[in-house]
Amino acid sequence: MENREAEAEVKTKARVEGRIAYAISRELGVPRPHVESVVRLLDEGNTIPFLARYRKEQTGGLDEEVLRAIEQRLEYLRNLADRRAEVIRLIDEQGVLTPEIMEALEAAATLQRVEDIYRPFRPKRRTRASVARERGLEPLADWLMSRPATGDPLQRAGEFVDIDRGVDTGDQALAGARDIIAEIVADDPEVRAFMRQWTVRNGTIVAEAVDSAARTPYEQYYEYSEPVARIRPHRVLAINRGERGKAIRVKIEVPAEQALEYLQLWLMRGGGARPAGHPDAGLAASPADPELALAAADAYTRLLAPAVERDVRNALTEQADAQAIRVFGANLKSLLLTPPIRGRVVMGVDPAYRTGCKVAVVDATGKLLEVAVVYPTPPQRRVEEAERVLLAMIDRHGVDLIAIGNGTASREAEAFIAGLIQRASRSQPLAYAIVSEAGASVYSASTIAREEFPELDVSERSAVSIARRLQDPLAELVKIEPKAIGVGQYQHDVAEKELASALSGVVESAVNSVGVDLNTASAALLSHVAGLSKTVSGNIVKKREADGPFADRAALKTVPRLGPKTFEQCAGFLRVPDSLNPLDNTPIHPESYPIAQRLLAELGFSVDDIDGARSRHGRLREALGSLSTIAEWASRLEVGVPTLQDIVEALERPGRDPRDEMPQPVLRTDVLTMDDLHSGMALEGTVRNVVDFGAFVDIGVQQDGLVHVSELSDAFVRHPLDAVSVGDVVGVRVLSIDKERGRIALSMKTARDTGEDARCRM
Repeated sequence: MENREAEAEVKTKARVEGRIAYAISRELGVPRPHVESVVRLLDEGNTIPFLARYRKEQTGGLDEEVLRAIEQRLEYLRNLADRRAEVIRLIDEQGVLTPEIMEALEAAATLQRVEDIYRPFRPKRRTRASVARERGLEPLADWLMSRPATGDPLQRAGEFVDIDRGVDTGDQALAGARDIIAEIVADDPEVRAFMRQWTVRNGTIVAEAVDSAARTPYEQYYEYSEPVARIRPHRVLAINRGERGKAIRVKIEVPAEQALEYLQLWLMRGGGARPAGHPDAGLAASPADPELALAAADAYTRLLAPAVERDVRNALTEQADAQAIRVFGANLKSLLLTPPIRGRVVMGVDPAYRTGCKVAVVDATGKLLEVAVVYPTPPQRRVEEAERVLLAMIDRHGVDLIAIGNGTASREAEAFIAGLIQRASRSQPLAYAIVSEAGASVYSASTIAREEFPELDVSERSAVSIARRLQDPLAELVKIEPKAIGVGQYQHDVAEKELASALSGVVESAVNSVGVDLNTASAALLSHVAGLSKTVSGNIVKKREADGPFADRAALKTVPRLGPKTFEQCAGFLRVPDSLNPLDNTPIHPESYPIAQRLLAELGFSVDDIDGARSRHGRLREALGSLSTIAEWASRLEVGVPTLQDIVEALERPGRDPRDEMPQPVLRTDVLTMDDLHSGMALEGTVRNVVDFGAFVDIGVQQDGLVHVSELSDAFVRHPLDAVSVGDVVGVRVLSIDKERGRIALSMKTARDTGEDARCRM
């Protein structure tokens, strides 16, 4: 008996998993065998970066974005299957599970649909309908919904008068019966689904001021309306924020008359045949029933309309959250992949007014050399003293680059630094760059920062972080909670769990695409390597500090709690530049070392020739570039074509850093103010943020300028991310300057007037 039950359970699970794989394949356009392979590999504990890089044969070469989409849909559809099974059990326990209900549940494609079907059977708190049922009025409700045209409702209702049950008159009986009918209407899954669709197609979002005289950031929504079907995600989030701040009231208005006509028709048809087209279709065939019309109106105004409005607004918010998270993720990845500036001694400046500018100098490896505080900004304006201090530090440590945080007093500090550079007498050029300090304060007060610099105060740690962000943005930014980095829209308003999960995936993707030096990486950076937990990352650092640098990748196996599966997942993403085996400094996985070595041997080379500094590496590249068909070599080496292609690329370009192919940060030696701007001026700037309605570009003045989506290109741009990314260096023209509101409008379109003044800044 137990064996049969176990077999049945296995078959049921297999059937459910088959349906899930089919659904994902159809939704994402991925061949079902690849979906099934990905699901199996995920269930075995493999990470997304590992699958994308080292299991291409099994996944069909799917990239990380598709693999994450499969993972997300898998989780949702498994939750859906579990909830469907639970609802089937709950309805069956009530003894009311029919083949029709079962069929509807099996066909349900969303959790909301399952809940809609379960709604009539869900245990309810005491309602007007439940009170009416307790008073014995359900038969009257059934009669009203199916009565002949000649029946007299009031006369029939008289049969249900029962003073002991609280039904004193026929009118009271009819009122109770209408309460039951209203609840039946409102609980019907088809009605709820139709009303949601109707509201989305025909509803209008309306916002109005709570206090029209009050000045708030939401004044543009004081008298605002827009069709639900056309409202943009960023406006949904703005309206939600304004409503939470009690600055505006928000509602959805719909043409109620047509909605009521649909409900009346549904009732007159016995709740059976539902109209598929326009809600008033067929109404002329039968006159409205007064009792059913009253029940329909009550169902709509009291039960359906508030619930549907809530559902529609929740759905709009979920869609807006998803879009905001997508934009935030794309911006964050671009920021994390900002090219590092290697081999420079950097001075970091955290600007401030009253408390002074905190300064930190770090060497080319990021090691802290010296900290100081100077007061060149208002109200002290001790410019000469600040110059003496900083010029001495610059000479003492050979500083050749200054990083200025873009927060409070940034532009005053920039003007001071620009003047300092002009007065610095050095043979080596000195330049500065504006660095986003978003999240620097979060890092400065974090446990990581306290452990790194216990002797420094919070603002001094911030200056160190600003300097290091210019040297290696990825290594520094991973120390900060992603949502605190602030490259998105309304990131503090979206669903926190979903945002954290998505951004964690973005950081993981960025870290693993670059690779990590096993012997220099912080525990924070290591924790984002595929397969490594915070605990294991900490153990790696502890072992490194206790026993010295790791000699090779294989030495990782001696780290506590780093087992074979973890080694498999992480090894390919960790680099050991000083290893005796040069393959340890490539993205080639240890499991593929024999293949790489055999390929090299057959071409007449050894692993030592991988070193780009050796003369033979040039000949190796030529040999790899002249390989015959990769498929033939893959067959010869008994390896998959994608894996061999990756091995060849790694051997051709050892030590490749994908960030080097991104736009380099803009380095400056002079300063610009809003007073210097005029319409038509051409400038060069850096994209700091991308949102749904455009891109914010740092052109070197106090306020970033906005390039509206309509000004991003001469061609049509569907979304700003299709045209620009955070960190891009772009040419722009000034369209207008609003000094009072601190707004600068920019354009990236081709200038029509060739006589415009053009000034480029570097």
